[in-house]
Amino acid sequence: MKIERRKTRTAEVYTASLNDIMFFLLLFFLIISTMVTPAAIRVLLPNAATSEKVVTKKNINVIITKDLRYFIDDKELQKSELESALGAVLAKEKADNPNVEMNVLLQADKSLSLQDVVDVIDIGNKLQVKMVLFTQKPE
Repeated sequence: MKIERRKTRTAEVYTASLNDIMFFLLLFFLIISTMVTPAAIRVLLPNAATSEKVVTKKNINVIITKDLRYFIDDKELQKSELESALGAVLAKEKADNPNVEMNVLLQADKSLSLQDVVDVIDIGNKLQVKMVLFTQKPE
């Protein structure tokens, strides 16, 4: 009597669909990471050797472009409207979160005159809010 051995089967993991899954995960994280940027308006920041990253709870972005266009959190406005609009945003944020310290992140193009930047810092001093000037490290 002839006894036949059973054929042994090797275990395989089907990995063809893993490529698709990894592609979609990569695509998902790339899209999400572009939405996390602090400001969509690009300005060329001045250099500072001691610049460091600022991490705070509540920030309001004030951006001054090289052609003297003013933005508060991506909303364009005139220089004359800057103080009242910033005061309104600060009042709204303090009403919503009274225990959180507010900071204004000032992003000014490096081609601007110093007086343009000081005028905005003076507005922040009138409103009694801490202002942080964005810089970048020289390459």
